[in-house]
Amino acid sequence: MQNILDGSPLEFFDTHCHFDFEDFDSDRDEIWAECQNRGIHHMLVPGVQPEQWPRMRDLCAANRGIYFAAGLHPCWLESPQDQNLSQLQQALRDIAAIEHCIAIGECGLDQYIDGDETLQEAVLCAQLEMAQELEKPVILHCRRAHNLLLRCLKQFPLKRGGILHAYSGSQEQAEQYWKMGFFLGIGGTITYERANKTRTAVKHLPLNALVLETDAPDMPLFGQQGERNSPLNVLEVAKTLAELRGDSLANIATQTTQNAKQLFGLI
Repeated sequence: MQNILDGSPLEFFDTHCHFDFEDFDSDRDEIWAECQNRGIHHMLVPGVQPEQWPRMRDLCAANRGIYFAAGLHPCWLESPQDQNLSQLQQALRDIAAIEHCIAIGECGLDQYIDGDETLQEAVLCAQLEMAQELEKPVILHCRRAHNLLLRCLKQFPLKRGGILHAYSGSQEQAEQYWKMGFFLGIGGTITYERANKTRTAVKHLPLNALVLETDAPDMPLFGQQGERNSPLNVLEVAKTLAELRGDSLANIATQTTQNAKQLFGLI
């Protein structure tokens, strides 16, 4: 991948990268070193299930600039009888005491998959309650369930807000989350010309409402379908965002990185 920074000292923050997944086991160190060379100095690794959290903890301890969120993703839910919400909440309290755990999530609602919607809502609300108690921001996942998610967020108002991951909706929808204290995670979706609604929305949303993400190894950019996504692609997301907004890459990098650092208490 060509270095679009050309040696400039810009700083980027990938706020959503599953860097602990086995997809990166063969070259994780090399990729993170290249990220550092390209100005990607910060990364948030979202959790998907408790069994995974120790791996993220160790990854963050070994790599300066990488942080993690602890959560239970709706796509990783098992049967209702396997879910002990009190146990999940205690596990979140324990892991949140670790220095590198700076958020709760990835958690949310997903009506695209087959699953128990009542269980999804209960598990989400248990995690929102912990975000309240621990005063940490939350990383939200949502597919086809925005009305219900917004109702849950009103039930558990969060002092620290969070990020709506993989924003791909309308400007009006985005503004609802922004007014509730949530940043919009902007990723590879905007590199697809067919994503007209989202591309139009990011032109008009305030830049101080946006953060960058890749969701690597998933959500490849346009032209890379079927390939492993990489955190290095946060640079291309930033470049596309700059082109859509008629803004400079420097301004996109500076503001989105500041947004993420402010949210996670890193400044």
